[in-house]
Amino acid sequence: MNTRSKLKRPEAMIFDMDGTLFQTESVLLPAYHKLFDTLRSEGLYTAPTPPEERMLGSLGMLLEDIWKVVMPDGSEEAHNRANELLLQLELEGLAGGETLLYPEVKETLEALHEQGVKLYVASNGLEHYISGIVDTHELAKLFDGLYSAGKHGTLSKVDLVKLLLEENHVKSAWMVGDRSSDVEAGKKNELGVIGCAYAGFGNHEELKGSDVLISSFSELLKLYEEAASNT
Repeated sequence: MNTRSKLKRPEAMIFDMDGTLFQTESVLLPAYHKLFDTLRSEGLYTAPTPPEERMLGSLGMLLEDIWKVVMPDGSEEAHNRANELLLQLELEGLAGGETLLYPEVKETLEALHEQGVKLYVASNGLEHYISGIVDTHELAKLFDGLYSAGKHGTLSKVDLVKLLLEENHVKSAWMVGDRSSDVEAGKKNELGVIGCAYAGFGNHEELKGSDVLISSFSELLKLYEEAASNT
């Protein structure tokens, strides 16, 4: 891992959503159990609900790949219905107002925004899920763009981040996330990578290759303030 002094101050920061900004389990786990209850009631799945850990361990993947891991014994029809149900139930959960960002997320984003840092989201999630989180937690005014695999049809986080950089003419940025897909997206696009080690969905091997690991989101502001200038 590189030392903090090697990080250059960026013009932009790109954030993963689940496990980075948003405490996914606060909306995901209730939706997950309702989803399988519904699949069984509709006759699309007959086995017990797979362990929660299987779902949590799949976060960061494209949705179509998640169901291959979570219910490999499920039919294509079950997988397609699960896609519909998950979005519906998560949006209902967000509307219920009981979901959580990680501590200091909003305050840290506000401080970075005030210092002129351009802020973006790049997530493998669905478009309405990402925008739902941003709207529910009143973050929209802080972001310069929300990029999701669901909206842009990209096949990898690498491609999604590349598109974001090109469309917004971003020359320097940090990729901030908690999964190996975030590290890969950052490195293959020649960005600094900040690995978020506080979510606990993956493991530290997932974050191998990050320039810095942080154990709380608020550390990001200090990193930015200490980063060497590009000039």
